[in-house]
Amino acid sequence: MLSLPRVARLLAAVPRRAVIARPISTAQPRRSDALFVHRDTPYNNPSIPFEFTLENMKQAEEIISHYPKQYKKAAVIPLLDLGQRQNKGWTSISVMNYVAKLLEMPPMRVYEVATFYTMFNRSPIGTNFVQVCTTTPCMLCGSTNILNTVSEHLGGIKPGETTKDGKFTLIEVECQGACSNAPMMVINDDFYEDLTPESTRKILDAFAKGEKPKVGPQSGRKTSENSAGLTSLTTKPYGPGEHCSPEFS
Repeated sequence: MLSLPRVARLLAAVPRRAVIARPISTAQPRRSDALFVHRDTPYNNPSIPFEFTLENMKQAEEIISHYPKQYKKAAVIPLLDLGQRQNKGWTSISVMNYVAKLLEMPPMRVYEVATFYTMFNRSPIGTNFVQVCTTTPCMLCGSTNILNTVSEHLGGIKPGETTKDGKFTLIEVECQGACSNAPMMVINDDFYEDLTPESTRKILDAFAKGEKPKVGPQSGRKTSENSAGLTSLTTKPYGPGEHCSPEFS
């Protein structure tokens, strides 16, 4: 059996390979346009009163009734959405506190929901809330050009900013679920798809005039069918369906 000193001498005699330092790469952090920590301001502080209108209170009670009494806190998301719509499109600290009291929840639990979901705007927005998707499918189809078009057409505002007249707020968002109709954007509650810079400007001009442009694809497609036309199922299908009873034909 080799002694420890002997082993040490043998290991020392083995030629060592050059050690290659592992490079460390870093990415430049990108700041979010969202606010996650509340700071009292003259327009957003707990002393500003908020409560549902009679109509919205009836709707809130109807929403709460969908859940067992011991789990009514599960209604926090639809009630925050209802409060945001009443509060001109954004969720103030007073809205959150009101929903917490209505659902008998600790306010912190409501704050956690409001700061987690990007659908809740934590600061005032314009009359028309423009959300341009820039996730991979939309980016491959030219969403960067669409985002730049919106920015330039609205006076050079950048994502997270609102026009001086208060008519438009622009943000950049992740996938909106209309990948087959990319590039696209959402304005308020409606989808505008198959966009080009020209159609984007027309849509923005319509909203600026207080009009409601046609929603959906702007390319002539009705939904998300193949833009090249029908390429499958072009002939009458064969099989058992050919021999169905007349009432099932």
